[in-house]
Amino acid sequence: MISFIASIISFFVLFPYFCYVLVFSICKLLTKKHRFSFHLALDASTIFFIGSVHFIMQTIWEISFLGYILLLVVVIGLVLVFYHWGIQKQEINYKKVLRAFWRVNFLIFFGIYFIFSTYGIIYYIIKSI
Repeated sequence: MISFIASIISFFVLFPYFCYVLVFSICKLLTKKHRFSFHLALDASTIFFIGSVHFIMQTIWEISFLGYILLLVVVIGLVLVFYHWGIQKQEINYKKVLRAFWRVNFLIFFGIYFIFSTYGIIYYIIKSI
C-alpha cells in the first residue's frame, strides 16, 4: 500500500499537470463549480510543480538547487507580505496574503517548469546527436 502511494506521489511530482487535471476534474464533477474547482486544483498542484522544478533542475545540471528554490519561495512570501502591508497601511490579512502567496508560487513554478522542461528536452536531444 505504501509503495502504491509513493508511486502515485512520484508520478504527480514528475508530471504535475496531471495532478491539476485530476483534482480539477473530480472537483468539477462533485461541485459543478468551475471557478472553485480551478482554484482548488491550482492550490493542490502547486507543491507538485515546486518539487518537479527541483527534480528537473537536478536532472539537467546534476546539482541540487533545493536551497535556492526554498529561498525563492521565502522571498516571494516576504515580498507579498511587504506589498500587502504597504498597500493596506493596516493590519495584515494573513488568509489573503497566504492565498496570494500560494497562487503566485503556482504561476512562477508553472512557468519555470515549462521553461526547464523545454530546455531539458532540447538539451538532451542535442546532447544525444
